[in-house]
Amino acid sequence: MTGQAGHQAAGQGSGKGHTGKFHTGKGQRVGYVRVSTLDQNTDRQLEDIELDRRFTDRVSGKDTDRPQLSALLAFVREGDAVVVHSMDRLARNLDDLRRLVRTLTGRGVAVEFVKEGLTFTGEDSPLATLLLSVMGAFAEFERALIRERQREGIAAAKGRGAYKGRKKALSAEQAAELRRRASSGESKASLARDLGISRETVYQYLKSARL
Repeated sequence: MTGQAGHQAAGQGSGKGHTGKFHTGKGQRVGYVRVSTLDQNTDRQLEDIELDRRFTDRVSGKDTDRPQLSALLAFVREGDAVVVHSMDRLARNLDDLRRLVRTLTGRGVAVEFVKEGLTFTGEDSPLATLLLSVMGAFAEFERALIRERQREGIAAAKGRGAYKGRKKALSAEQAAELRRRASSGESKASLARDLGISRETVYQYLKSARL
């Protein structure tokens, strides 16, 4: 369920109220999790944190298409709190982070970042606003350093003749089977499950085959 009806049902089902400056009894704690690949473990984000609802995207940080984040934005209501493991899990860059936090707090929704230990409510002091920018910039810088180390590692491995690129998810025979079954109308979810790959990988194979 999505929208107001789903929100009311989730709140009634939990039977829990929330305390704190920003929450009334009607507020819900709504988690957002983003992992880059199917292999990453979503349980490590927001582990041991009690939530009424969770939305999970399996996309890279640079991807602008985050359907579950869009669903979360449509779901939350005034008095709720969005809980995220860290700033880089919510936003693609500093501008995106500021926009999302402003959008949510402007609607009366608090935003909690577990790793950074920060909560934003829209009634924040100038210092809190500064912290958002500083911590967001640091997270962006940290991602850039990781990408640079990855590029340097690949370059060094290529120099040694040890880098062979990313292993393909499917063999040539499996890729052919995937295209054949997709052409016959079989669902992407079923194909992903049977072949042990993510739906994103299914779409990538079909896109390369122009199906």
